Amino acid sequence: MPQPSAQVTAAEISRIAGVTRATVSNWRRRHEDFPAPSGGTESSPLYDLEAVRAWLASRGHASAATPAEELRTTLRLHAQSGGGTPADLLLLVLATAARSPAELTAATRLPDADLAAHAERDAASAADAVPAADPVRFQAGDAAVLRALYACVRDEGGQAALAVLAERELEDSAASGAYQTPAPLADLLARLIPGAPARVLDPACGSGSLLAAVARRGARELYGQDNLPVQARRSAVSLMLTAPEASVTVRAADSLRADAFPDLVVDAVLCNPPYAVRDWGHDELAYDPRWAYGVPARAESELAWVQHALAHLTPGGYAALLLPPATAGRASGRRVRAELVRSGALRAVIALPVGASVPLHVGLQVWVLQRPEPGGPERKSVLFVDAAAETSSATAAAAVVGHGGSAVPAARTRGAGRSASVDWPGMTARVLGVWRAFTESPDAFEGEPGVAHAADVVDLLDDVVDLTPARLVRASRAEVDPAELSAEVDSARRSLVGAAKSLARTAGHEGWSAAGGGSAREWRTATASDLARGGALTLLRTVPEGARGRAEGGTGSGSGSGSGEQPGAGAVLTGSDIARGSAPTGDPAELRGDTAPVITAGDVLVRAVASGDGPMTRVAGEEDAGALLGTHVHLFRPDPARLDAWFLAGFLGAEENIAGASTGSTVLTVSPGRLRVPLLPLEEQRRYGEAFRHVHELRAEARRATGLAEETARLLARGLTGGQLLPSKEAAEVRGAGGDSPH
Repeated sequence: MPQPSAQVTAAEISRIAGVTRATVSNWRRRHEDFPAPSGGTESSPLYDLEAVRAWLASRGHASAATPAEELRTTLRLHAQSGGGTPADLLLLVLATAARSPAELTAATRLPDADLAAHAERDAASAADAVPAADPVRFQAGDAAVLRALYACVRDEGGQAALAVLAERELEDSAASGAYQTPAPLADLLARLIPGAPARVLDPACGSGSLLAAVARRGARELYGQDNLPVQARRSAVSLMLTAPEASVTVRAADSLRADAFPDLVVDAVLCNPPYAVRDWGHDELAYDPRWAYGVPARAESELAWVQHALAHLTPGGYAALLLPPATAGRASGRRVRAELVRSGALRAVIALPVGASVPLHVGLQVWVLQRPEPGGPERKSVLFVDAAAETSSATAAAAVVGHGGSAVPAARTRGAGRSASVDWPGMTARVLGVWRAFTESPDAFEGEPGVAHAADVVDLLDDVVDLTPARLVRASRAEVDPAELSAEVDSARRSLVGAAKSLARTAGHEGWSAAGGGSAREWRTATASDLARGGALTLLRTVPEGARGRAEGGTGSGSGSGSGEQPGAGAVLTGSDIARGSAPTGDPAELRGDTAPVITAGDVLVRAVASGDGPMTRVAGEEDAGALLGTHVHLFRPDPARLDAWFLAGFLGAEENIAGASTGSTVLTVSPGRLRVPLLPLEEQRRYGEAFRHVHELRAEARRATGLAEETARLLARGLTGGQLLPSKEAAEVRGAGGDSPH
């Protein structure tokens, strides 16, 4: 019986052809021979894959999908025809990542049956590395998926293939509650652990991002456990790819109910546990020896995780856990919190901004704990840090300072909501600065008004034992000198007035007109890959150390590392810098041997992830020259005799262009070669470029004014509520004359 033909959606057709969804819709309307839907619904039709490919081939459209996107599509079609699960392929990723590009290419050319047997042998060679991995069996019908996986590992690396497999497996297992800790947050938690821990445990390891972060800082024994088998397998494979020199042990089980490492003691524990879980084992674990600080209430699963972490620490070892804010103040957890404070186990509570991690609408907290040492020093205080104000507006003013603006104080706004973008470099530096000062000399630590405060243990042990940082830090604001705050307000207000005038001048510029004929202008376009092949531009990216051999194997202009590579030579320009408009803020040490191109003035930089607020593109100025290219940024180096840089940046960053070249569901990844650019004469490009340059200036001035307005308002509110500023009688008289008094 013949196998049913695979079916694809319109979105998948657009990715295969390297065009936008709108183009596919136009094809359906304008070409009578375009394949008719073979399934689906009227609003979401499905098309026969082979018929679509034949139609595209007849018009000269070769596949423009990236290897990762090809793997994603092939996996869905494989599942549609009753194929195996992506979990079967995880071992294969680990094995193939160690193969040379030539070996991987040779595998893709094998006949179907031979390829299946070859893949089985590869998977078996890695079985011992992943505990409890079942034997993998492949059939000739799996050949399409196997070829796509080998090609993805060859061209984009094992991590790219692993991310696609885990994404699909999590969808299939309905485990949509699983999510990855953002890399900057994982790095912050790892850096909160003093010293250089060698043995580290994450009892809710998920994808392994926290263990990967601490491995980058030198940890050599990594232990992980996760309740979801797919996450445990993914974590094990990912860690073996990113930290091949480390010893990795990962288990799949419920850490609270079935601790896989009951006798293990480690130097540090990092954990982002599940929140608000009532069925965590309260009844059967009532007499568990881990509850040295009190039996957690049924509603306090987070405090169970806290004590689980402490139980696995060697005396003096540290733990950092990401917890919801309710843990700090819920009445049911008062007794356990009191004992954690009284014993000296709790060292710090750090409030993070809204949007720092899922759930994005909640401002999470980091608890730093240390297992008490017998006969160790008495701990008289706990550090509280309120970093919840460090959002995108926190650097709106500073962004202009670093990229062509005048010096102004950085604004900090509170509760900016779901769309806020966290100022990770600024927040990380602030948090680590006060944490290091506190750990070096807790008794002499004076705090930072409005940001950090060391509260005495005696003062914390009241009837509620509320450990919310905002409440305790706010009490320290009365220490601010009234004269200093008044001068700061005056300075911010003058800067705001100047920024408002500059914004008004910029907004008054008129450099465009309506298109004639009553319809929008149309033009022929070319993909960035086409322009690169023609020599009009060069596509560069930072090549991870493990993928350098594949890049050198000839994957096209999109994989070049550029010339003048100087790892560690200067600051790194990141995707967040582009979104905020700030100067390069990345740490060169984070590249860890990656081959990074050096940015030159006139380069066009595009964020690799199409999520969050802020512009997607930027033209490098003289202040960016010499910086290293971050791992999540694409660099387009145009030939100035053929392409205007501002013209290129404007069209590359268009919303429709980014959407058409992006893949993924939760995280949208931009495929740089699929971005399209109009084919226009250079003189006309320059006219567009000048208009796009003005748009950039307008956006920068608006962000600078917004940041200064927020900063001025924050300082005023802080001074009025803290008692350092007094309202004038004149203001009250004016308001009274206007009849604004409340009824």
